[in-house]
Amino acid sequence: MPMKIFALAALLFAAIPASAQNTLVNANTASEAQIAAVPGLAPLAAAIVAKRPYASPLALDAVLAEGKIAPDQRKLIYTRLWAPMNLNTATLPDIMLIPGMSARMADEFREYKPYKSIGQFRYEIGKYVSKAEVARLEQYVFVPPR
Repeated sequence: MPMKIFALAALLFAAIPASAQNTLVNANTASEAQIAAVPGLAPLAAAIVAKRPYASPLALDAVLAEGKIAPDQRKLIYTRLWAPMNLNTATLPDIMLIPGMSARMADEFREYKPYKSIGQFRYEIGKYVSKAEVARLEQYVFVPPR
């Protein structure tokens, strides 16, 4: 009986969107096994690890494209695997790779450069979206220490 409950819980958890599960895997620090666990990445996990570190999301995107992963599939992958970007050096193409990113929100990201802290990011972006959305977006970015 407990095994059935565990299996049911696992199925329910799998049905929750990755953003709600808070399971974004860092492509620069994850183990090969963690990367292979992301749907569709098992055949590329070793190549992803071998080409680290990723200075930007575009660098990771290039590796996935080389692995013949279509753009639509990469969008789904980025809800589970990501190379965090430095808010102060991120380009528009980097920012636009964030799942659900709009051109307007990307402009807001860029408007407040240079960011002094992640707290500043929360405050500025929090003017436009909910706290939950700020928390989701925060998983994709970082501000380097000064």
